[in-house]
Amino acid sequence: MPLLGFGALPRAIVAELVAALEESWAEGGRSATPAIRRARLAMPFGRGALAEVLRRREPKAFLLVSHRALERPGRIMALRRQGCHFVPLIHDLIPLLHPEFARPGQAEKHRRRIVTTAQLADAIIVNSAATAADLTPWLASRQTPPLVAVAPLGVTPPQVEQPPVALRPYFVALGTIEPRKNHLLLLNLWRQFAATMGPNAPRLVVVGRRGWENENVLDMLERCAAIDGLVRETGPLPDREVASLLRGARALLFPSFAEGFGLPLAEALALGVPALASDLPALREVGGGVPDFIDPLDGAGWRHAVLDYARADSLARRAQVSRLQNWRPPGWTEHFAAVDRLLASLDGQRGPLVSPRPAFAPRERVAAMDAGGRDESAP
Repeated sequence: MPLLGFGALPRAIVAELVAALEESWAEGGRSATPAIRRARLAMPFGRGALAEVLRRREPKAFLLVSHRALERPGRIMALRRQGCHFVPLIHDLIPLLHPEFARPGQAEKHRRRIVTTAQLADAIIVNSAATAADLTPWLASRQTPPLVAVAPLGVTPPQVEQPPVALRPYFVALGTIEPRKNHLLLLNLWRQFAATMGPNAPRLVVVGRRGWENENVLDMLERCAAIDGLVRETGPLPDREVASLLRGARALLFPSFAEGFGLPLAEALALGVPALASDLPALREVGGGVPDFIDPLDGAGWRHAVLDYARADSLARRAQVSRLQNWRPPGWTEHFAAVDRLLASLDGQRGPLVSPRPAFAPRERVAAMDAGGRDESAP
């Protein structure tokens, strides 16, 4: 039965899970484990609860906020047959547009996800206008394309203590270590710095879990003696530690080849930290006129900018700090307002729709949850 992949959980369980995950992400550790276990134990009962909700005649909407299960249209069609609007959140089309950066098989899997979206979505949420532009050609086959709402993800920087005391200026690269993030450019730059500046070179802190297709990058991190002592790999860190590291950095370095939104850039700017970022539409959308943008293939340009920003008297860095005073991070209030407007636009089809915030809604407004766990293939 297609509905077996989903269940409806009461507000109290969902609220507990959200709060526990937020604490775990901020502080680290396994504090969310008990809440995750209780949610999983509730899922078999949640399937019956979902069937009960679907039998009601009141308007319903199924918001799928990850890409998971989009490649399984049968489940979504079953929900739509029960009177649910289907409203997915599309984060990016990177596996389709840049298959060279994805795991083997991910391009075809993501194609199925986007085809499902194009064929079945009553409306679509995207995290940026850049993602909307990438998605538009896939919707052209619909006689009446679904409405698309651009709703950037909110950024709420954590409260952090004083940044670490650094004897040398340092930079931070933040994100999963994968080819798309262009870590190899930075590591080759630091090998040059080691050869020309020795111990006087700035430092680089690489934050993020190890991903896929990384042989050259991992070889340099593990075996390149030249950058030993200049480059430090931390692995994934709790949000508070990441924020503290960023606060003490000369800049975030974000030389990606492709992005759908660029959350690390938004997080750095929200903390008042300058950024050197790839010249990509999504990153310009997030950063506006604040960051200094550089082509991800322009090694000389990145070298010049890093050495400039490393200087205590850098005029370019000082100018960006000044521009930051007028930058405002995207907020969750604005995100949900855009989603609410999108849902309200569907009123004429099946009546008014509920708010997309199941964790804070009355118990009757339950969340349809995917029981399969985390999608490690998501970019």
